[in-house]
Amino acid sequence: MTKPPRYRLVVDVMVLMVRDDGRVLLLRRAGQVYASGLLCPPGGHLEEDETVTAGALREVAEEVGVTIAPGDLEFCHAIHHRSPEGEGRMGMLFTAQRWTGRPSIREPEKCSALVWADPAQPPADCVPYTAAALKQFCAGALLSEHGWPTGGAA
Repeated sequence: MTKPPRYRLVVDVMVLMVRDDGRVLLLRRAGQVYASGLLCPPGGHLEEDETVTAGALREVAEEVGVTIAPGDLEFCHAIHHRSPEGEGRMGMLFTAQRWTGRPSIREPEKCSALVWADPAQPPADCVPYTAAALKQFCAGALLSEHGWPTGGAA
């Protein structure tokens, strides 16, 4: 009997930079990228041989030019997402309340604006995956599912 192929998925890392007023930083995606025009937190995919924390720290530095000390990065939520095309992804979300530097657009070909938003009331133009993760994060859930035909958070 032949075993089915091992399940593999992309791992996304996202950082919710939280200001004193509770708002989180979202980036408006731009150009020839997935979800162009929609909002999401700083983040991206893991690279080969990279840990989730190293990836999160790298992505936030690349995208908004701030430095977060590893000890200031806190895991807050994992979301198992299935895209409309059927691709599985695991999103690992972290919060940071301290960072060095002022957030700015560092990749203008991928980002057109920075928006501080209330995570409990995300803007209507968030990436659906982001909106689902923010909803579950604000509810205190550590794990959620999104985009699967049965079960999971919508």
